[in-house]
Amino acid sequence: MLLRHTTKDVKERKALTINPAKTCQPIGAMYAALGIHGCLPHSHGSQGCCSYHRSTLSRHYKEPVMAGTSSFTEGSSVFGGQANLLQSINNIFEVYEPDIIAVHTTCLSETIGDDLVQIIEKARDDGKIPFGKYVIHCNTPSYVGSHVTGYANMVKGIVKGFAESSGEKSKKLNIIAGWVEPSDMREIKRICKMMGVEVIMFPDTSDVMDAPQIGTHEFYPRGGATITDLISVGNSKHSLALGEWATKDAAVELDNRCKVNFSVGELPIGLKATDRFIQALAKYGEVKVPTEVNDERGRLLDVITDMHQYLHGKRVALWGDPDHLIPMAEFLADLDMKPVYIVSGSNGKEFKAKIEKALDGRVPEAKIKNGAQADMFLMHQWIKEEPVDLLIGNTYGKYIARDENTPFVRMGFPILDRIGHSYFPVVGYMGGIRLLEKILNAFMDKQDAESPEESFELVM
Repeated sequence: MLLRHTTKDVKERKALTINPAKTCQPIGAMYAALGIHGCLPHSHGSQGCCSYHRSTLSRHYKEPVMAGTSSFTEGSSVFGGQANLLQSINNIFEVYEPDIIAVHTTCLSETIGDDLVQIIEKARDDGKIPFGKYVIHCNTPSYVGSHVTGYANMVKGIVKGFAESSGEKSKKLNIIAGWVEPSDMREIKRICKMMGVEVIMFPDTSDVMDAPQIGTHEFYPRGGATITDLISVGNSKHSLALGEWATKDAAVELDNRCKVNFSVGELPIGLKATDRFIQALAKYGEVKVPTEVNDERGRLLDVITDMHQYLHGKRVALWGDPDHLIPMAEFLADLDMKPVYIVSGSNGKEFKAKIEKALDGRVPEAKIKNGAQADMFLMHQWIKEEPVDLLIGNTYGKYIARDENTPFVRMGFPILDRIGHSYFPVVGYMGGIRLLEKILNAFMDKQDAESPEESFELVM
């Protein structure tokens, strides 16, 4: 067994992380950039970094991910990468003809101190950026933060690069989407349409990272937020930022630049978080909740009621992104389950307090940790101290699931060894039913596998 040497004796660590519950910033920046139509992400660093970021996204979304790189050599690593980036911008616009290049830094270019603002300005002065084309940027040093930080930085960069105010407010709402699957973004737009609320969503990776096979290759799939939409977000009457870690900075930036008021809420995962999202849409969209939305809520409640006997008291270990974990912990507690171990590799002083608020005293034994030493090794040690009934998190938990013979529901990023996550949403009431299906089936699969002959049931 791969993790047989993990002990249950937890010792305080200050300078060592083992199997971190996160990945690096540029991956998040690249994913956010893919949510703009006609955009080619560009990694300002070495080829190896860009290859890793692209391959991780491709393995998760099962789609090819296009991106450029400044291809640092020994010389550029010492003397700076300005010449490489200027040449890259020139080549990319000439050869690949994107509408936008979204540049993010890497550890190497950050360490040597490359100034992206100055380099992009020089590219503009040198005529390397064609009229009507854009180069936006963000800084994403991988030795701080996580992929969520990188996503947040690029979303803020989108606002800086495009948002303008004409002085006249439109009736539209901005939906600043946190890091969720393309299917989740499509589901949020479906809910807004049912509610009768006109929205601009950004980033929007639906129809980009789950583009349909149409028989011809489209280098820039039809999805993604358009330049026109991104410019006009400065005229919207309100912004709903979904997921504090991934979107709050962009909402604040938009408010500062264009005076667009904003609300920061959780990703609509589970019953109560979706309720709050629907209420916010109704309030700021000035509409009533239609029967169709109430019916979907009722179906989720019906499944919860029907299946409660399988859920009550089950101990759960959770890991992943803070924006996922907070509403998920609340949802599990609402199901009368016990999310006892919660770990996130992303920093944030308010994480523990927000989880405790979500649990509302219903799981007093819960252990919560985030940041550098909140890793999968610690999670495994806690599980060895006292086992759980279910694991929920990204693919990297499969080794613990195998060693401990514990049911495992894959959720979050990355999921490298299963499919479906990019096609079936987990947000909204229908997403809640999807989550319940995955949780309940995991329990029933284990029950089937371990039942003695006389207890093996056809109907469960």
